[in-house]
Amino acid sequence: MKKYLWLIMALPLLSGCESQAMLVNKDDAAFAPPDAAVAPTPEGRAGGVFQAGYNWSLTADRRAYRVGDILTVILDESTQSSKQAKTNFDKSSSLDIAAPTIFGKTKDKLESSADADRSFDGGASSQQQNSLHGSITVSVHQVLPNGVMEIRGEKWLTLNQGDEYIRLSGLVRADDVQNDNTVSSQRIGNARISYAGRGALSDANAAGWLTRLFNHPLFPL
Repeated sequence: MKKYLWLIMALPLLSGCESQAMLVNKDDAAFAPPDAAVAPTPEGRAGGVFQAGYNWSLTADRRAYRVGDILTVILDESTQSSKQAKTNFDKSSSLDIAAPTIFGKTKDKLESSADADRSFDGGASSQQQNSLHGSITVSVHQVLPNGVMEIRGEKWLTLNQGDEYIRLSGLVRADDVQNDNTVSSQRIGNARISYAGRGALSDANAAGWLTRLFNHPLFPL
């Protein structure tokens, strides 16, 4: 019994005593707004249409295209998958050996027969559906040489029973940014979207470590 004690003690660690949401920190430098250098003031004299300042220029494109600019991502994610498989086969065979005749005498004791019958019937099905709708405002962290922008950002909601957060990162083309400075999440390349919560409500909806231990794939039963 003692030689299996180490395995029982190790299974809670393998099953994960803490969820990923508990390991997420609010002040993560990777999702903080970038420290963009102040762009030099464009040369020229301000007039009725052209203004030297970026914030007040009537001729500048207000859509995000520079490091430090912000844009709003419209979350419109919906996935659905289903899979079904079924296999069955049946096979039967028989063999009869008649009593041989040796020197004119029939040997009845040598008569034999064999029968075999095999069958298999198996089936499996799987269905999954996910959806996420809302919006999150993120920052441009890098502009690649081809003009593609790398965006990252997060949104935290601190409620009376815990926290909820949304994190997003990916690549966006400047052409996909709308005039109101929004972009659909379906237009983001290499997208990484995380939505989770932690606190009393989240803990009540999670299985305990002992339950996860018995449901672990390495559990022998």
